[in-house]
Amino acid sequence: MHDSVEQAVERAIDTMRSNLSEQLTVDDMARAAMFSKFHFTRIFQRVTGISPGRFLSAIRLQEAKRLLTTTRLNVTDISLRVGYNSVGTFSTRFTKSVGLPPTTYRRMGGFAPRIPTQSPTGLTQGTITGQVTAPTHGPAPGLIFMGLFHHRIPEGPPAHCAILESPGAYHFTNVPDGTWYLLCHSVSGDVLRLQQDTMMVSAVGPLVVCGRQTLTADAHLKQVSKMDPPVLLALLDSRKAASERQARRENRAKLYAA
Repeated sequence: MHDSVEQAVERAIDTMRSNLSEQLTVDDMARAAMFSKFHFTRIFQRVTGISPGRFLSAIRLQEAKRLLTTTRLNVTDISLRVGYNSVGTFSTRFTKSVGLPPTTYRRMGGFAPRIPTQSPTGLTQGTITGQVTAPTHGPAPGLIFMGLFHHRIPEGPPAHCAILESPGAYHFTNVPDGTWYLLCHSVSGDVLRLQQDTMMVSAVGPLVVCGRQTLTADAHLKQVSKMDPPVLLALLDSRKAASERQARRENRAKLYAA
């Protein structure tokens, strides 16, 4: 039954990806999955962690990111190709989710100069700590980007974020009260490819933070699958980040030697 449910969800996702310029409804997706609308919505949420509508919106923006960095189509044409009738609505949603306006994202080559975090509101006394692990077989992960997000999709500014050079310990302090998802992704090779053979992801949550409590949340990286929500937040250039880290280490070594 588990395999048949996942296959149904995959059929629905294939339908979404094949019809990004169309105005798909939940009824259309449920027919592709061969379930009733009510049952389909429940199983889709259970398997992917988000609703069908949210998932469709995310892959529309994921395709827009790809078109912005691989084609010369203007923003209006791209917005139509991914199912938006209004370029203004498209630009607003893209900016909110990706962290950069479409034209800036294209000009930056698909990379963000930095990952901004949310301005804290209310109590910020919690701590979330743990370990990030990766499979012992297969290619080693690249730089690991991790952040605390309000939702199951890595979009918009996180409450906290960090970059690990390799699997290991992390420690977030001054975490605001609220419900959070710890989302991690790591890309080997070309960051913009985001193909299943180069990307690992992990999602832990919901994590409910209240007051001064300390939560332990271990993240286990796995190869990304079709059913994982897309990474919408603009990524740092891992090669540039790695070279900057190496330069800082060399500068510290020179200071110690002096």
